[in-house]
Amino acid sequence: MPTLIVFCHLRWDFVFQRPQHLMTRLAEHYNILFVEEPVHHEGQAFLQKTEVAKNITVCRPHTPIHQWGFHDDQLPTLQTLLADLVPQGERPVVWFYTPMALPLLQNFEPSLVIYDCMDELAAFKNPPKQLLQRESALLNIADICFTGGPSLYESKRTRHANAYCFSSSVDAKHFRQALDKSNSHPAQADVAHPRLGFYGVIDERFDTDLIKEVAAARPDWQIVLVGPVVKIDPANLPQGANIHYMGQRTYDELPKFLAGWDVCLLPFALNESTKFISPTKVLEYMAAELPSVSTPITDVKVPYSHVVEIANDAQEFIAACDRMLALNDGQKADLAERMRKVVANTSWDKTANAMHEIIQSTQPSNKAERLNAANVEVSANDAVEVLPVAANLKTARVTDTPAQAAG
Repeated sequence: MPTLIVFCHLRWDFVFQRPQHLMTRLAEHYNILFVEEPVHHEGQAFLQKTEVAKNITVCRPHTPIHQWGFHDDQLPTLQTLLADLVPQGERPVVWFYTPMALPLLQNFEPSLVIYDCMDELAAFKNPPKQLLQRESALLNIADICFTGGPSLYESKRTRHANAYCFSSSVDAKHFRQALDKSNSHPAQADVAHPRLGFYGVIDERFDTDLIKEVAAARPDWQIVLVGPVVKIDPANLPQGANIHYMGQRTYDELPKFLAGWDVCLLPFALNESTKFISPTKVLEYMAAELPSVSTPITDVKVPYSHVVEIANDAQEFIAACDRMLALNDGQKADLAERMRKVVANTSWDKTANAMHEIIQSTQPSNKAERLNAANVEVSANDAVEVLPVAANLKTARVTDTPAQAAG
């Protein structure tokens, strides 16, 4: 079984999302080594390996270096820790979720290089200063570029000759557990109805002001927020008797929360960090057959406005929630039927299989050999500089294929 090395900026045991969905399915075809960002550890550096599923090993570096992420200062130590990750002479497939790990590609002789661009990381809060430059280098080196939604695809397709759109998908069977309303999570048992819920990472993409206005305008509505708070001062979170923070929960718990909700929320702020997002939860809400209200995120509004209520401001958002709560049985049945039609057209199984077919049919370009010519210098004392390789190469026109058009 061939080896697939994945460099990811997200922890495996964080929110269960695109990387976990894809890798648990691709593990049918590959021995997957999932390399996380290092964690701080006083003492000698070491690589912790944990088998989290069949054919999936999470590799978590522990280093004494006081820098986060795949920081330049971390790279010499990481290169040493990863030197024996695969036997000498083996040519693994190397998959990147973050361009910041690109210098570590020098450790390997890859058979293929894949960039799965699930987010526009440079638009997030406090991005690494080398991120854009390193992404340019990765796009020049990668044999395949997958994107996490149509907006990202439009952004990347002119920069890579082999780009494909694979929007976020859904494990419908898992979220259909929410149809059993008696299975509501006990953590919300004392929360009155109507319940309007959101789950996901609460960070700069989350519109805290919107939630504050909704809660104040409708004090009888109970707003249930499930997920970790990241890069936001908890003191700045909206507070109120009808706002309930449930903290981070496991993937298995999510259908239980959905089972007790009346309306699902997609309260995303409209800023640079949300310009290209394709929220996984929109299809999960649909699989649970619950009405949803969203701010006008492009990758929600364009494909799903016939199913999801779109609101441009707080007043529209409140009015849309009012309408969803007032649906009669016939209207709910009609909406559920439309949701089922959308959900039936996608699954993580189909997405992973289509990706695997593309990987199998792609001829290696061996562009990674140019990495050394890209002025990547790693030493214990020097910073790492990655310059775009073959920057003057013409980019072939991307033609539509079934996979590309799927977004």
